[in-house]
Order: sequence, then structure tokens, then C-alpha cells
Amino acid sequence: MNKKTSTYTLIGPFSQIVTMAHLPKTGPIPDEQLHVLEQAGVLVQDDQIVRVGDYIKLMQEAEQHDYALVKVESPMVLLPGFIDAHTHICFAGSRANDYAMRVAGKSYLEIARNGGGILDTVRKTREATLIELVNLLKKRCDRHLQEGVTTCEVKSGYGLTVEEEIKMLEAIQLVNKHHTLDLIPTCLAAHMRPPEHTDSGKYLECILNELLPAIKEQDLANRIDIFIEDTAFTELESLEYLVAAKKLGFELTVHADQFSTGGSRVAAEAGAVSADHLEASGEDEIALLRDAGVVATVLPGASLGLGMQYAPARKMLDGGLCVAIATDWNPGSAPMGDLLMQAALLGASEKLTTAETLAGITSRAAHALRLSDRGVLSNGFLADMIAFPTDNYKEILYFQGKMKPTRIWKKGKEISHQ
Repeated sequence: MNKKTSTYTLIGPFSQIVTMAHLPKTGPIPDEQLHVLEQAGVLVQDDQIVRVGDYIKLMQEAEQHDYALVKVESPMVLLPGFIDAHTHICFAGSRANDYAMRVAGKSYLEIARNGGGILDTVRKTREATLIELVNLLKKRCDRHLQEGVTTCEVKSGYGLTVEEEIKMLEAIQLVNKHHTLDLIPTCLAAHMRPPEHTDSGKYLECILNELLPAIKEQDLANRIDIFIEDTAFTELESLEYLVAAKKLGFELTVHADQFSTGGSRVAAEAGAVSADHLEASGEDEIALLRDAGVVATVLPGASLGLGMQYAPARKMLDGGLCVAIATDWNPGSAPMGDLLMQAALLGASEKLTTAETLAGITSRAAHALRLSDRGVLSNGFLADMIAFPTDNYKEILYFQGKMKPTRIWKKGKEISHQ
């Protein structure tokens, strides 16, 4: 009988490994709670971490197996791969004209009347072929991966018909099958009422009766989202939609409290996994989300793109919430898409600890997507890892996103920079 080939790999030594292990899922995180190992390594088997610890001791353990050694010669700090828990990166076209009009002082309605706004992206995404959408999405995934994002949620929502929403979700599925980056698809057909429909309630019925069963049958997504706002869907119709979608077996997330409150109340009542945006949330909304166990996913990219206040992340943490940080990367309000830079800027403005900021884009972001196998460097977790060229982990946020990872491993395999 042939001996099975071992697939052990020892990677190190790193100046520091910030494991993100043993941190609370909710509430504040003092920096003293960060689990930081010095002169440490990672022992990997296949796509999983076997052990993280002292490099010399791991070398002794590795020598009991056939193993490969990946030597880290220069000072480096290792973190879990970043997780972007809210994006809209499957789209066609550009909204640069919208941005120029917005910073020049024009309102959303004025921009829409001039042919801009979300319906401009809807038109361009509908005009794009499946292959064109795949190629555009792949390029954005390439950039995200090179910047340390190893898992990324991607929403539909620029099709707004059964056929076009399925096309978007198929594009996400195709890229996910062939790209190193893991994509988590979410159906956001309830982004806004499309021009073909005059009644938003009947449009939601169409999604429930025609689109969501097809998505289930084709296994295109198990998460759904809805935008609750004056310009999109009301609290009542959103709650009815979410309850019905939950009965179909979908996990729920909600665009909530971006410009006005009410969405967080719906998220709490419907039992959503997360409520995202929350720039308008106050103490009452924070309490509702906390009591319902809903993750607060804040989106600094939208605040930067729109020139508005950040979500009150400090108050949310002090109020006992789990706070994840995501980019909201989209063509309209959040075109930057740089997760580390946005998290660092939010942290500086909201006075978040280094631990709270890093948890928001690793372990707590994983919790926002109900992913229990990543976001932490520990035994049994995926070997999704990123290394920064420094010997002090505090420099990563200190440079506010300008220091990027120079070595990246996805499921134990190192990827090359393009």
C-alpha cells in the first residue's frame, strides 16, 4: 500500500502574528485582548491551519511529517485575510458624471433627472452580456485580492427583472468558481422599484413568486437584501417581503438607516443577520439591533463618497453591538472600494481601538456573513492569511491603508502579485 503524500507546509517565521482569536463577538475590544505572537509560524495542511505558535516548536512538529518550508526572510506581520461583507461590485458602466455633479452641489433628484442615478447603472448592466459582467467582476476581484481581501460578499440589484437578476447572480457564480477570491452572493432584487413597475408591492410579489424560487432551484444565492428608504421600499412592505423570503429558506440582510431610521426596526423584527449602513441610527436603533442579535455592518466608503457622517460605530460598540466594517463598493455612492483604507479612516474618526477595527474586517465580518471557518488564525480555520512588510502590527492602521500586504495565502496557497 502506497504511503499517502503529506501536504504539510510550515510558513514563517513572522515578526508577529495577530491571530484575532479569543475576541468577544459583541461590544468593545481593548487592544490588550489582541492575541499577538512573536517570532511565530503557521503549520498548514491542505487548506486549513493545523497550528499557530512559536516557530521553533512548529519546526519540531513539522519535522515529524513530510513537509514543505515557506521561509519568511524579512520582518513581516501576519493577519487573517480580510473579509468585505457588503459590496455591489457586479455592475457595468461608470457614474463619474454623477460624482462630478454631486460634489458640485446637485441633489440626487437633479442627477436622476439628468439621466444619472442608480437607473443609469441598471441600464448599463442590462445592456452588458453575461461574459462582459464576468470580466468586469473578475477585474474588481483581482484588485480586492491583491489588497488582502480573501472573502467578499457581492450583491445583485442592478438588473431589477427576473432575467437580469439571474444574469447577475450567474456572473457572480461563474467568477466564484474560477477565482481565488471567495464570493458570497446576495440577491438584492429589492434595490429599488424598476421603471417597468408602477407598484412597488407588486414588484416585490414578482420577486417572491418568480425570482426567489428560481434562485433556490439553481442554487445561485441563499441570502437576500432589501433597501428600506423613502426612495426605495417602505418599512411595512419590506417586513412582509423579508418574512416571506425567510420562509423560503433565505438568510436576511437589510440596507437600513442610511438617510432615515426605520430599517433597523425591520431588521430586528425580521431576524436579519445584519443591518448595513446605519448612518442615521441613534440609541434606540442600537438597542433594537442589540436585543435582536443583529450585526451592525458599517460602510465608511458610502460616507466618504457622499460626503456625509459615518455610522456611529463607537456608540454601537459601547452599546453592545457586533460591528463589522465593509466597503459598500459600488459605482454610485462608494466607488473607492479600499477596505483597509476605509476601516483605518473610520477608526480614526470614531475612535475605535486597533483591535475593534481589525476585528471589523476579519472575525466580526465573518460573523456578519455567518462564516465560522475564517477571520481567525487558529487550528481548524481556513489558511486565508495576509502578511504586511513591518515588524509592528500597529503600523498597518497607522499608515491608514497605504501599507498593503505583500504576501497573500488563500486556502494555504500563496498567490502571486500581478
